[in-house]
Amino acid sequence: MNITMLANNPAVIVAGIFLAFILLELACSSFRQSSGSKRDVLIEVVGSGILVAVTFPLVMWLSGKISSQAVPEMKDALAGIPWIAGFVLFLLLDDMTQYWWHRLTHRVPALYALHRAHHSAPYMSVRIVYRNNSFYYLLMPGIWLSGVLIYLGLAPVYYGYLILKMTVIFAAHSSIAWDDKLYRIRALRPLVWVLERTFSTPSTPSTHSAHHGLTAEDGVTHYKGNFGNLLFFWDVLFGTAKITRRRPPAYGIEHVSPISWKEELFWPIVRSRRTAPKVNANRKVARSISQGRG
Repeated sequence: MNITMLANNPAVIVAGIFLAFILLELACSSFRQSSGSKRDVLIEVVGSGILVAVTFPLVMWLSGKISSQAVPEMKDALAGIPWIAGFVLFLLLDDMTQYWWHRLTHRVPALYALHRAHHSAPYMSVRIVYRNNSFYYLLMPGIWLSGVLIYLGLAPVYYGYLILKMTVIFAAHSSIAWDDKLYRIRALRPLVWVLERTFSTPSTPSTHSAHHGLTAEDGVTHYKGNFGNLLFFWDVLFGTAKITRRRPPAYGIEHVSPISWKEELFWPIVRSRRTAPKVNANRKVARSISQGRG
């Protein structure tokens, strides 16, 4: 990781927020998922460890290195721009590109194989936030572009941006349905209406729960949309939003045989004898948890 990033590293604060969500779920007896298995724990621990210890530092270092070789004269070129302008750049080059990357992984079979692990969990919890194939984040454009923006002098902006974004993502995946009470407060309804069309949360993590639902037949699940990470606004803008203020009765993926935890994490390096999962352009494929495949 480059020196600028080290000097403005929000990792400790993000880790503290992550721990706070874990403690909250533990206090509410919803962190240890009865529908989960040792396989799920392996995917989550190994997948998260690879991202934090290898992928993220590597991409940050490489993006800075490539930038310094390609445009050495641009080092810290944007350091003097207003903070809000830098924040908007991260929204466009990180959050919006992540929306399109996430959407693309649900459309292209080979890319869905990199994202399948995230949806194979039969539950919602903060523990699944980093649950993805080891190559999923390595290929995510937003992380590379964030590294470039940091090279251009926007590390201080990234500090606050990343803390906000990860707090929103943790809350969106949490098993605590804390947003339900907001819908019942009449005075907050106008504010909630605006917020739920802007952010993945703080007003309505139920929208992201719908993205993780098992089957669209339940009337809530929307795995062909609700792709937003920090901003749900991208779904509203690009026509993939579905807001029901309800949560699916079951989570997971259907219509595909289970694969090993190693294949979910390390495909295409590790793969079974059968071909990679085939994904129809308009439906989500995976295992049926109703048949005990978790």
